[in-house]
Amino acid sequence: MMIVGIVAVCVVLAVLAFLVPRLSHHPQRGTQRTLGVGSRVGGKAPGILGRAFSKPFRSSSKAVGRSGSAGRRARGRMPF
Repeated sequence: MMIVGIVAVCVVLAVLAFLVPRLSHHPQRGTQRTLGVGSRVGGKAPGILGRAFSKPFRSSSKAVGRSGSAGRRARGRMPF
């Protein structure tokens, strides 16, 4: 269920970044901040469990960042 949610957020963020690039930074930072909190909380588990619990949040944060920047980059490459 979390994977579907992250994919939906990435798609919405990419579309938002394509349509209104300047207004997409704030939602992207908010989403990454929220995922960062999850990563920090998951990382407090001891040892290998901490890395295992925080990894999905870290990779989701990277995906959100990539989708936002890809939308802005695609908008910048438009010929008109």
